[in-house]
Amino acid sequence: MSLVGACRSCAARGLEPILDLGALPLANALLTREQLEAPEARYPLELVFCPACALVQITETVPPERLFGEYLYFSSFSDSFVEHARLLAERLVQERGLGPHSLVVELASNDGYLLQHYLARGVPVLGVEPARNVAAVAEARGIPTRVAFFGRELAEQLVAAGRRADLLHAHNVLAHVADLNGFVRGLATLLAPNGLAVIEVPYVRELVERLEFDTIYHEHLCYFGLGALVPLFERHGLRLTGAERVVVHGGSLRVFAAHAGAGHAPAVAALLAEEQSAGLARIAFYRSFAARVAALRARLRATLVDLRGRGARLAVYGAAAKASVLLNCLELPPGTLEFVVDRSPHKQGRFLPGLRLPIRPVEALLDEQPDYALLTAWNLKDEVLAQQAKYRHRGGRFILPLPEVEIL
Repeated sequence: MSLVGACRSCAARGLEPILDLGALPLANALLTREQLEAPEARYPLELVFCPACALVQITETVPPERLFGEYLYFSSFSDSFVEHARLLAERLVQERGLGPHSLVVELASNDGYLLQHYLARGVPVLGVEPARNVAAVAEARGIPTRVAFFGRELAEQLVAAGRRADLLHAHNVLAHVADLNGFVRGLATLLAPNGLAVIEVPYVRELVERLEFDTIYHEHLCYFGLGALVPLFERHGLRLTGAERVVVHGGSLRVFAAHAGAGHAPAVAALLAEEQSAGLARIAFYRSFAARVAALRARLRATLVDLRGRGARLAVYGAAAKASVLLNCLELPPGTLEFVVDRSPHKQGRFLPGLRLPIRPVEALLDEQPDYALLTAWNLKDEVLAQQAKYRHRGGRFILPLPEVEIL
């Protein structure tokens, strides 16, 4: 583990504090039954702002091998996320004229949730995924996958082997990278001369305005606005040719990058101006975030303790990293929550970090019929509410934790 004293992007010093969540366990380090008696490692989780390039980031770097060597997040267990990937792939196949002589590469390709849609249309693909257990699922789907962390060195190896990406995806991975410049340099190296890179990152504006503090965890080293992305990509000869906000993962920013050209594309210039007007490049935009988060945590904690005190049974829906951060920050009395449910069989039978809550199949909601389920997978609200109609028909109610505490 290492402490950041300078900005991960521009190397400037004088980082300004935004929010300190204390020392928390690794959010995706779900415990086996055998691990319950052992102490858990905890790491400081502090969010800071770089006045020089407007990058928001955390101060600690946990070794990526510890975070991603074995990974329990499988993208395909979200129906809406797979559909999001399908629509994007269909759009880009058409717009870019992709076919059997093209190559689509995804960095941090997970279980093939995205590349499967290109493969189905006859477009050759290559995944790069560091988690061996996740890559094995993609390989079983027929998706060639290189098990490795991506950076400049791997990019040079692929190019030397004759692989250049006509289309290069990097979704929800840039935030996980400690060496931002090495990653983007590698991206520029791997991208074909007329190729296009598509990058999605959680949008820092949504994080602040919607109080999405539970998306702050040790895997997410950085939190981007467009103003922080432009200089990072330009530093390595890439120009942003497009930018759009996307309703996924609680609000994401999707940018399109190509080898350098002159000036900003109109959509990029428009969003940059919007960010400038909102104040994303100034620390003042972030000043009240900590106080607003503290107030929300207090309201949610009081709601859960009150319901439990009146005899209600409470469970949790979603064993994602957000659940671990949210629940560990609430510091609830023991026994307030009974269990967590999750669709992924890779998580079932394990225990949530810190709280040691057992993770069960979603059918447990109907088997046990708790009075309330805290919806920590709030970004999948519509999907979950539709899937759990029977639980709700029986009288079960979901609690939405943010941006305001709401009982649905």
